[in-house]
Amino acid sequence: MRTNRILAVAALLVLVVILAYGIKLAYTPKVERLQGQIEAREYNVSSKVPGRVSQVLVRRGDKVAEGDLLFAIDSPELDAKLMQAQGGRDAAKAMQLEADNGARKQQVTAAKEQWLKAKAAATLAETTYQRVEVLFNEGVLARQKRDEAFTQWQAAKYTEQAAYAMYQMADEGARDETKAAAAGNARRAEGAVNEVSAIMADSQMRAPKSGEVSEVLLRGGELAPSGFPVVSLIDMSDAWALFQVREDRLKAYKVGQQVQVEIPALGNSYRFTIAHISVMGHFATWRATETGHDFDMRTFEMELRPSQPIADLRVGMTTLLAQ
Repeated sequence: MRTNRILAVAALLVLVVILAYGIKLAYTPKVERLQGQIEAREYNVSSKVPGRVSQVLVRRGDKVAEGDLLFAIDSPELDAKLMQAQGGRDAAKAMQLEADNGARKQQVTAAKEQWLKAKAAATLAETTYQRVEVLFNEGVLARQKRDEAFTQWQAAKYTEQAAYAMYQMADEGARDETKAAAAGNARRAEGAVNEVSAIMADSQMRAPKSGEVSEVLLRGGELAPSGFPVVSLIDMSDAWALFQVREDRLKAYKVGQQVQVEIPALGNSYRFTIAHISVMGHFATWRATETGHDFDMRTFEMELRPSQPIADLRVGMTTLLAQ
C-alpha cells in the first residue's frame, strides 16, 4: 500500500510538472522571424542594331568576365551605310586638300602667261597711242583715229589688270572661307563614319560586368529587334537580402545596423548590414490589418548587404531575420 501511494504521488508530481511546462510554453512569446529572399544585380544585354543574330557564344550558367564577347548581330544594311559614309568622307577630304593646296602649278603658270600677254598688249597699245597723239598734234591724223587709239590703250590696260588679278587668285589659292567650309565638310563626313562605326561596334555585344549567364533568349539565325535583350547576366558580387518590414516593427532597425541573417539553403547564418530602408511604405498584400490595432499596417522594403562574400549564394534563396 505504501509503495502504491508513493507511485501515485510521483505520477501526480510528474503530471504537475508537465502541466506547468505546458502553461509556460503557452504563455511564452514566440520568437517572430521576418522572411525575405536574396536578390542580385541583373543585366539584360541588348543591341541598338536590329538584325539577325550571327552567333551566341555563351550558354546558361557560363561565367563571364567584363568585356567578354557574348553575341554578334549581322546587318548588311549597316555595312552598306558604312561604305556610303566612307565614300563621302574620302570625297570631302579630297575637296579639303584641293582648297588647301590651291591651283595646280600648271594653272598658275598659265595664268601668269596670260597676264604677261595682256601686259605686252597694253604696252603696245600705249606706245601706239603716243605715236598717234604726236601725229594728231601735228595735224596729220583726224581726232577719230586719236580717240580709237586711246580707247584701245585703255581696253588693253583693263585687260592686263584683269589677267593680273586672275594670276594672283591662282597663285594665292582658295579663300580662307572656302578652306574653312571644306574643312567643315570633311569633319562632318568623318563624324558620319564614326557614327556608323559606333553603331556597328554595338553589334558586337560584350559583357558590361562580370557575372553568370542566367538566360539566353535568342539563338544564332534568329532576328533580334533593336533593344531586345539577347543575354541576361546575374552579378552575384552585387547581391543583397530583401525584407518587407511592417511599420510597427520598423523602429527596431536602422541604416548601418548589423544583424544576423539565416539562410536555410546554406545551413548557416551570416552577418548583414542594413543598407537601405524605403522612404515610401506600401499596403501589405498579406495581413494588412494588424490585430489589436485600429489602423492598417504598411510595409517598408529593407535592403541588407552581406558583410563578407557568401559562397554558393543564389538569387531567390530564403532568408530569415529574427525580430
